[in-house]
Amino acid sequence: MKTNNQPLVSVIMIVQNGERFIRQALKSIFDQDYQRREIIVVHGKSYDATLDILHQHDGLTVIQQEKPGISEAYNMGIKAANGDHISFLSFDDIWTPDKLTTQIAYLEEHPKIMFTNCHTTYFLEPGNTKPEGIRQQWLEGSHPARIMETLVARKKVFDVVGYFNPALTTAEDVDWYNRAAHLKVPSFMIEKVLLNKRIHGKNSSMQVNQNNKNLLFALREAVKRKKSSS
Repeated sequence: MKTNNQPLVSVIMIVQNGERFIRQALKSIFDQDYQRREIIVVHGKSYDATLDILHQHDGLTVIQQEKPGISEAYNMGIKAANGDHISFLSFDDIWTPDKLTTQIAYLEEHPKIMFTNCHTTYFLEPGNTKPEGIRQQWLEGSHPARIMETLVARKKVFDVVGYFNPALTTAEDVDWYNRAAHLKVPSFMIEKVLLNKRIHGKNSSMQVNQNNKNLLFALREAVKRKKSSS
C-alpha cells in the first residue's frame, strides 16, 4: 500500500510477562496493510523471556515502564507517540490485517470524528476453561467493542479527554470512554470485525473483584460529572 501522504499511526502495546502470546500479537501488527506506522512497546518488569523476544524484532521502540499500572503504561506510550493517530493492541490479542487501514480511512474521510472503535470476536485459548467474568454469548458471533484494542484515535483527543486515570488498575478504558461521552466527543463504531480477542484466564479484565470495584468507581465518577453539569 502506498504511504505517500498517509498520516503516521502510533501503535502502542503494553506488556509484562507476555512471552506466551506476544509473537503472534506483534505479527498481526507487522502484517497490517497500512504501512506508515511506528510501534511503541511499553515494557513492565517481566520475569519471563518477553524482553528477549522484543529485542529479536526490528522496528520496535521499547520503553521501560517507570511507574506501575496499566494506565501509567498507556500514558507513557501516548506521550512518546509521534503519530497523528494512536492505536492500541494487547500482547495477547490479534488484529485483522485491514484494521488500521479501515479505521484510519474512516477518520480521514470524517474529519470531525475524533476516534473509532470496531467489532470483535472473542475466542477461548485452547486448554483454558471459561473464566468467571466471561459470558458464554461473548464467545459466540461478533460484538461491538468499545475497548482499548479496538480504539484508533486522533492523538489530539487526549488533549480534550485527558489521559488514563492512574488510580485505576482495570476499567481505565471504561472511565476514559465515559469522560469522552460526557464531553460529547464525536466517535464512530465501525461495524466490522477487526480484532480477535483472546480469553485465557489471566486477562487483566478477568480479575473480577478488582475489576468490579474499578467499574463501580468509573460509574460513580460518571454520575458525578452528569450531576455537576445539570
